[in-house]
Amino acid sequence: MRKESLSIHSGYEKDSQKTMAPPIYLSTAYEFDDTQDAADLFALKKMGNIYTRLTNPTNAVFEKRLASLEGGTACVSTSSGMASIFGTIMNLCEVGDNIIVADKVYGGTTTLTDHTIKRFGIVTKKFDPNFADELESLIDDKTRLVLFESLSNPNLVVPDFEKIVKIADKKGVITVVDNTVATPILCNPIKLGCDIVVHSTSKYINGQGTALGGAIVDSENCAKKLKNNPRYTHFNTPDLSYDGLVYCQLPFPPFATRVVLCILRDIGITASPMNSWLMTNTIESLSLRVRQHSQNAMQVAKFLTNCKDVESVNYPGLENDKNHKNSKKYFNENNFSGLLSFCVADFEKAKDIVDNIELFSIVVNIGDSKSIITHPASTTHQQLSKNELEAVGISDGLIRLSVGLENIDDILDSLKKVIS
Repeated sequence: MRKESLSIHSGYEKDSQKTMAPPIYLSTAYEFDDTQDAADLFALKKMGNIYTRLTNPTNAVFEKRLASLEGGTACVSTSSGMASIFGTIMNLCEVGDNIIVADKVYGGTTTLTDHTIKRFGIVTKKFDPNFADELESLIDDKTRLVLFESLSNPNLVVPDFEKIVKIADKKGVITVVDNTVATPILCNPIKLGCDIVVHSTSKYINGQGTALGGAIVDSENCAKKLKNNPRYTHFNTPDLSYDGLVYCQLPFPPFATRVVLCILRDIGITASPMNSWLMTNTIESLSLRVRQHSQNAMQVAKFLTNCKDVESVNYPGLENDKNHKNSKKYFNENNFSGLLSFCVADFEKAKDIVDNIELFSIVVNIGDSKSIITHPASTTHQQLSKNELEAVGISDGLIRLSVGLENIDDILDSLKKVIS
């Protein structure tokens, strides 16, 4: 099936009640038939539900649906997008390891990887995802992953997938791609050779700002790279916390399996079944929404390029944008998301626009049906120092727009009142 059909049908097999909408299983635990049934489930001799911190039938429907859209072998839903990134790092790394992160990523990812992860004894190195020329020289024996975004927030950088994948595969390092902004409708990193995809499903996948969630999508590429790889001995040697189980010897995707059996078990970054149920319903319209968001954003980008108040516009759909070539090469269709950013002269001008614009709400979320405006330097990236802000290309005059699904004339009218 194609994506529009997968979004609606994949992952759900009707039970005896034959409900068209998947049911919500709001249960913490599940009854076992007898002691042998319980023992077999805990020993992975059979598959089934034990406790919702590990698995849940409602979560499973959403996970299967998202995995099918991404072309993955398995998916694990998490409590938030940041939880998916943290869980992925914890699944691969230990004290003394290092990770390589794109220098232009979401502010929360930057604070996690530059600061919090240090307390776990993990070092972060940075690279430029546009060119990745320095990536190979940054990889050493302790490197465990390369993390970047398919479409960066808020800079709208489209990475050189081909070069990054080639170098990471040569070195046997796992590639992790945050596909939140592009969504699987516009980009499929796994099909481009990447190993793991993460999402903040709170954004475009939910689309209404009603539920918090994240996801980690596994792939065949990842399973092949993990097997017998000395960088990832914990996937190839007995796990003493699970009766000597060896993940790469199981008939299941090893990365996702370890996320469930170790990370969800011990850290508890589990998705709410209610939120997964909401995501399962909203993902049905994802392809329609992403295309309309993109079409509206393209018209906004074109309008902004002709405004004298605007110094520059970041949107890969514009032919003169530095990311246009990569977006045409790596994106699935002639759409480029609903996210864009632009620069005005200084903070005071940005503040004036943000404080006085109509229709747009001042919110730090993206991907909502409602149009959203954000000043990153004072909100999403406020924790970064001046030098860090400069390094990731965020100035005091940068404004981010998450263009919604309102009528485009109403969107443009609201911008014309504050920008000339």
